Amino acid sequence: MLKNVYKIAIIPYTLFLLYLMFLGMGRYQYEDNLITVKPIFSTIKFIQTADGWKDIVIIVLGNIIMFIPFGFLGWIFPRFKDLKTLCIAFISAIVIVEALQYFTRMGIFEVDDILLNTFGVYLGWQIRIFVEKKLSC
Repeated sequence: MLKNVYKIAIIPYTLFLLYLMFLGMGRYQYEDNLITVKPIFSTIKFIQTADGWKDIVIIVLGNIIMFIPFGFLGWIFPRFKDLKTLCIAFISAIVIVEALQYFTRMGIFEVDDILLNTFGVYLGWQIRIFVEKKLSC
């Protein structure tokens, strides 16, 4: 049952995430193509200079939590039950999305986003393993 709901929900969820990544949350087209390639340090700087905890939660934790559902892709594509295969496929896809944000200037290509999003997928993969053991899926 849970797997069937997931199979139906992941498509609109993915479309919703793409909307957020390109058009939502007050996005606008930047005048220049922007890229942030200092892993971890840019996130630490963001946390230090953020106006409040709300911004930190939305941006940093959001980049992790919003990608947890992709850790369950093994329910649809059996080859993604393997963490290495899942991560390689996901990182390839998220790099393309980040590059599209860069080239369309509808976002910033950020290495930290790739790292945080991938960590979210890893957490989702761990949760999937736990759920499968508990529910014998």
